[in-house]
Amino acid sequence: MRLLLSALLLSLTACAPSMTAPARAPGGLRAAFSEAGVAWVSGGRACVARAPSFQPSCPALPPAVDVAWHGGQAWAGVPSLAAVVTLDGTPRSVNVGRVAAMSASRVYRENGSAVTYDGTDAAGVLGQPEAALTGGDGLDYLLLGGRVVRVADGAALPGEGFTVLNWAPGGVRGGTLPEVGTGVGTYRLTGAALERLDAAGVVRARLPHGPGRIGVVGAWLVTVSADGTLRVFGPDLSAR
Repeated sequence: MRLLLSALLLSLTACAPSMTAPARAPGGLRAAFSEAGVAWVSGGRACVARAPSFQPSCPALPPAVDVAWHGGQAWAGVPSLAAVVTLDGTPRSVNVGRVAAMSASRVYRENGSAVTYDGTDAAGVLGQPEAALTGGDGLDYLLLGGRVVRVADGAALPGEGFTVLNWAPGGVRGGTLPEVGTGVGTYRLTGAALERLDAAGVVRARLPHGPGRIGVVGAWLVTVSADGTLRVFGPDLSAR
């Protein structure tokens, strides 16, 4: 059993993403995960909790709409300031226009145009992004009208009716439930439970858990709920 847990931890660490998963969840929650920690916004209030303590910090800001990790910093998009701002560490603010969604590499405005975190124009799309995510392949994807669109070439991935963008080692998957793909399978929040699925999609473990967002931070699985509750799990769903 100890060998199995060690293998799971190594697999999670090897594929742990610097990922932003800001698709909307119940309660208007968006969250972003990286090796450094987790950032989230709910009801306009943006917060960050860095590993390994995962102690929340919620700076006083005007209402934010999204969060992302870039350059080791947690950022929040504040439309009323037409800017993105850092949530902790060295205070920084970049004028970008009215933010709609953020990925690990770009900030997307309400009209679909994009800029980098230094304010340089970048490729965007036509239409208002509902969410943005840098996938396991290093490319940006947007949720537009229930479809997943790859920014690099404007191609829509198969499927429609999606409400969230989920990180996977090979890119991004559209879905209706928050989940994260890893080298050992998929972890999913159903709204009533946290589940671990193997590579064949078979549920191997389950425990009670309310709605929220889920991601990988180092060797840990981290969930955040709309009220700011953080929970940290091992790959076997044991609580830290």
